[in-house]
Amino acid sequence: MTSKLLTPVQVGDLALKNRIIMSSLTRSRAGKQHIPNELLAEYYMQRASAGLVMTEATMIAADGCAFTAEAGIWDAERVAGWKQVTDAVHQAGGLMAVQLWHPGRAAHSLLNDGAQPISSSNKAIRNDTIYTSKGAQPYEVPRALRTDELPGIVASFRKAAENAKQAGFDAVEIHGAHGYLLDQFLRDGANDRSDLYGGSIENRARLLFEVVDAAIDVLGAGRVGLRISPLVPYNDMIDSDPKLLVAYVAEQLERRGAAFLDLRHDQYDRPAEQELAKIARTTYHGTLMRNGGFSQASGEAALADGSADAIIYGKLYIANPDLVERFRLGTPLAQLDPKTLYSPGPHGYTDYPVFVGSRAEPAANAVI
Repeated sequence: MTSKLLTPVQVGDLALKNRIIMSSLTRSRAGKQHIPNELLAEYYMQRASAGLVMTEATMIAADGCAFTAEAGIWDAERVAGWKQVTDAVHQAGGLMAVQLWHPGRAAHSLLNDGAQPISSSNKAIRNDTIYTSKGAQPYEVPRALRTDELPGIVASFRKAAENAKQAGFDAVEIHGAHGYLLDQFLRDGANDRSDLYGGSIENRARLLFEVVDAAIDVLGAGRVGLRISPLVPYNDMIDSDPKLLVAYVAEQLERRGAAFLDLRHDQYDRPAEQELAKIARTTYHGTLMRNGGFSQASGEAALADGSADAIIYGKLYIANPDLVERFRLGTPLAQLDPKTLYSPGPHGYTDYPVFVGSRAEPAANAVI
């Protein structure tokens, strides 16, 4: 039987060679200056057989750090770093999107030269810690952004989209998920504002779509996508009406003709998550990408029943740079080493094996 995962798909302006998408995966290998380097170029190039390679969450501002060594894209030096990465992926025949991100309250002053975290409201992330230069620290109470500051946030995302274009990215994904800044406005569990950016879903989504529109102005709708995660509780998040949230976001993306919607599930097969996929599918007619615990078989099933147009794989891509080939051949999958997820250097990053013939061999240029 023909694998639908391995068939081409048009995503906005992009012609993808298959429907297997590499998820955004924070790996903290860009160093404390947040400059993409040769190691990142090798890592992403190894995975260029994906229909679309998505970067790790990428800082739009110098004071938007949450992971110590994540990559940024706010100035020329970091654009130059990303250019070597996109060049490597393109030379390997791949397409690449950058995920534009601000952590908001999921940051810490120790990671940002003393700057207090910002958010929609002054609610801190509860019962969790963040890793800093002084070890694990509780999350700080953020400063609620003033209404007159929000155009500056949009301008930072716009500049990041311009930089993404200059760096050679084929598309951008706006990160509106996982309890980061835009999600802190979108979901009412974090947003208690009473201005034009709080209260109704239309108001809570206002900042998100101002950012989406800025990116569309720069790149065109056919090269802009959005990630949301209405039921993912990460970073102390919740929403009182996730169905309404998905319906509104999907309808707004449809009106704009955006290239794709990345629906990040807490676990794709839970009934509540399946219902959200149905709502998104009904309202949005662009490319619906689903993400959250899919295997090869369940990904094929979602494509077959029409609940998705492409499947995003995360953890499987960490340990299997040749995931597309392994799916094609039906070969065993390598297992990731969780101890190396965020450690520096190539180990657990570029040295996972590729499957050749009947055996696994180190990836090209791997350091083992």
